[in-house]
Amino acid sequence: MKQAIIIALAISSIQLSFGDELTEADLGQLLFFDANLSLNRSQSCSTCHDPARAFTDGRETAALGIASLGDDGHSFGNRNAPTAAYANTSPAFHYDEALGEYVGGQFWDGRAATLADQAAGPPLNPAEMGMPDTATVFERLNANAVYKEAFPALYGEAVLNDPDTAYQAMTQAIQAFEQTELFSPYDSKYDRFLRGEYELTVLEDLGRTLFFSEANVNCSTCHMLKREDAAQEPFTNHQYRNIGVPSNPNIIAAAELGEAYIDHGLLENPAVDDATYDGKIKTPTLRNVAITGPYMHNGVFKDLRTVVEFYDKYNNTERTINPETGEPWREAEVPGTIDLDDLRAQKLTERKIDALVAFMKTLTDARYEYLLEEK
Repeated sequence: MKQAIIIALAISSIQLSFGDELTEADLGQLLFFDANLSLNRSQSCSTCHDPARAFTDGRETAALGIASLGDDGHSFGNRNAPTAAYANTSPAFHYDEALGEYVGGQFWDGRAATLADQAAGPPLNPAEMGMPDTATVFERLNANAVYKEAFPALYGEAVLNDPDTAYQAMTQAIQAFEQTELFSPYDSKYDRFLRGEYELTVLEDLGRTLFFSEANVNCSTCHMLKREDAAQEPFTNHQYRNIGVPSNPNIIAAAELGEAYIDHGLLENPAVDDATYDGKIKTPTLRNVAITGPYMHNGVFKDLRTVVEFYDKYNNTERTINPETGEPWREAEVPGTIDLDDLRAQKLTERKIDALVAFMKTLTDARYEYLLEEK
């Protein structure tokens, strides 16, 4: 299965000749896997969002498994690269007057309104793909015979006359690819259960009951968009919360951010200037969560069970020790804006934790189920 995925998806080195006309999504697929769009030709979108690893960075070169290594071979980002799977379920970044909440967008702080805006970031980021400007990207696009034919066919003859226009078209094509079913197949055990094609185990079903039960835990408060057992649930409401995650000294050291560094989350979005949003991070999808660790925006936790125990510490006075370090839970990076109301729940037994983890494992896309065996 693994080899089949790699063969089917890792197409970056394939040079296509025009027989059938490429669609916008086809062009986006070529661009997504094209390492020539990085300065040293060593990194593509798929490097940090590997389709064989549920669109996360599975490289051993990642800093202690938490931060992605840039094209220059030594730079690291300041956050854990999130999965690109199911990112197409997020609306454009906006303030919802009815909710009184910021909603949607891409990146952990929503600073990219759309998938196209997100795709525009990494090529020009010196810690990622490292291209100095759109003109340099433009040169690389024009050096590819397939692109020189496909771009005008899809966007008009003038598209390759201007670097910024071509760059915008490139991001639109990548967005079209990321909107395809490849990124959101909805074929996990849970989806098959909803269709009557899979029977949950006793433990998985207990986890499902707990997950959706407001009387027990508050998982569904942030990780449910529709209703209980709705089809094609993304398992995120696309909103922003501060759940008291501690800083990660490993990622701070790798990115050379300095000991005083604080990730202010949503407050670092240029569209947000209200200090009440300090430290709030976009709620991630739980799709494929069992295989897309490390966890939290800074990769501070390695194991999914640790994450559940971390949530439980707010309600269970006996849950004082981080099982990964054997030491007390560290203080929140931004302690003043923690959303304590959303964290309030019944304390969990070990069996209930096991059940919640078992249920979240059922959210793994069918093609990645073999990866559960590695956990």
